[in-house]
Amino acid sequence: MFVELPQQLILYTAGAFLVGWLLSSISSSLGARSRARKRDPRDDRIRELEAELRIAQGDSDKSLTELERLEDELKETTVGIQRRDNVISDQQSRIERIKADLKDSVIKTRELRAELAERATENVHAEARIREVQTELSVARASTDLLATGVLDYTAAPEKEDGKSANEDDSAGVSKTAT
Repeated sequence: MFVELPQQLILYTAGAFLVGWLLSSISSSLGARSRARKRDPRDDRIRELEAELRIAQGDSDKSLTELERLEDELKETTVGIQRRDNVISDQQSRIERIKADLKDSVIKTRELRAELAERATENVHAEARIREVQTELSVARASTDLLATGVLDYTAAPEKEDGKSANEDDSAGVSKTAT
């Protein structure tokens, strides 16, 4: 069944395969070198652009996530600023009300001080009038007491040499009747 082939034929066939393999590997390596030299520069440029595109897409993804984070921070900051603005507005309105109240209080205080000063002046004048009245009253009492005791009796006073009584001296400015 098997055909007997001479041993030389097998060796020649194996040698031919070996030589063919060597020649094909040498020719493929030389062909690769020549293909590398003959490579189109546009292919290199395409590969560079693809690499740049991948890098740009990665950067774009990072930028988008950063943009989203910044937008969230902006929203939070805007809300915080609006709250602060509301608080500031409320405080300013309270300050305005307090200023108005203070202004009214100052005006009322000035009016009360003026009224108090006026009353104090009236009080001083009234006290002075009271002292004058008390003085007149004490003088009147003393006169009445002296008349009642008889010490001031104008009719019994001795006459001066010129014909006038001592009680009628005009230079003293005292009249006979006591009121």
